[in-house]
Amino acid sequence: MGSFLKSCTCVRQNRCRHPYVIRYRDATGRQREETGYSTQQSALDRLTKVYEEKRSTPRATADLKREIGQQRLGAYASSWLARQRHYAPGSIRSVKQVLHGQVLPVLESRRVNTFTSTVVEDFIMSMEERSVGLAAQQNAFDTLKKIVLDAHRRGGLPQNPFEGVVPPEYVPRKITIPTLDEVHSIKAVASDELRVIIDLMSGCGLRNGEAFAANTDRMVSDDVYRVTEQIEGKTRQQARLKHRKAGEFRETPMPRTVRKSLLRFMNEKGTDDDGYLLRTQRSAHWAHTTLGYQWSAAKKRAGITHRLTAYSLRHFFASNCLANGIPITDVADWMGHKNINMTFRIYRHLMPASIGRAAKVLNQGL
Repeated sequence: MGSFLKSCTCVRQNRCRHPYVIRYRDATGRQREETGYSTQQSALDRLTKVYEEKRSTPRATADLKREIGQQRLGAYASSWLARQRHYAPGSIRSVKQVLHGQVLPVLESRRVNTFTSTVVEDFIMSMEERSVGLAAQQNAFDTLKKIVLDAHRRGGLPQNPFEGVVPPEYVPRKITIPTLDEVHSIKAVASDELRVIIDLMSGCGLRNGEAFAANTDRMVSDDVYRVTEQIEGKTRQQARLKHRKAGEFRETPMPRTVRKSLLRFMNEKGTDDDGYLLRTQRSAHWAHTTLGYQWSAAKKRAGITHRLTAYSLRHFFASNCLANGIPITDVADWMGHKNINMTFRIYRHLMPASIGRAAKVLNQGL
């Protein structure tokens, strides 16, 4: 079943205060050691619990756990990524870049059941020694954590190796929000197609790829735009929304100016057979290269020299919402964030509420 002992050199170990250590083999057949048991009885109770868990685990389940634990991280990462059916093509590409750039060069050959907190900490230190940027460190740490904890959940390793590990601390730089005058000045010199992108991103909070899929059929009401898909920025192919399953959608408020912009473009330029507005001479859809070229050219013509990307238009949307008292929960839903923590972390400083303002409001109620 296992054994218990004290690793100290005290003459009377039954009276010393050093903790007991237990040793046993887990369901994967790997030798385990735990410490911190103050009495023989607590050590025996833990060993009994381990024995009961092993005895009640079916042989097939134990064999599967052992197989998972003995896999190399590189092979397990490939099978894990193949099971992430909810990931959009862009997310899969990003994960592969992180794996091949940071994680696998260091940990590809390590067996899954050998991961401990020391291994994780050594991995973080290796990135620091290679002068990897903090943002890249955090992405690599998060990706490794998802993969290894998935193996932990499936029984490949009994303990969580990330418990107690301090992750890389990355503080995002302050976002750049264009002013209303800057938005108008870029629109004034932009192409008709780019104006549609600008209106959908600044007025409805769409992502780049979602704006590429501009479609008049998505105007489900005079003031509601339904976001159902995105155009993958490199392949120019239709794809499901980020953080959504295939067929899922979200709806966002559509200001009157945005509605007029889409209808004006439709009347002047028309649409394809499926109602899509934006296309190029060589392709049925826009891509990141098209947006990058047109955005840079329009910004130059407008005389804007400071750092300002097309994605900044989404920040303008969030700023406009929060400055006018719209709840951040609604903003998170409209922008398609996975959870409100993302919205709060990025835009908390834009919220009009503050302790001083709250004190004044509460005082009025008193």
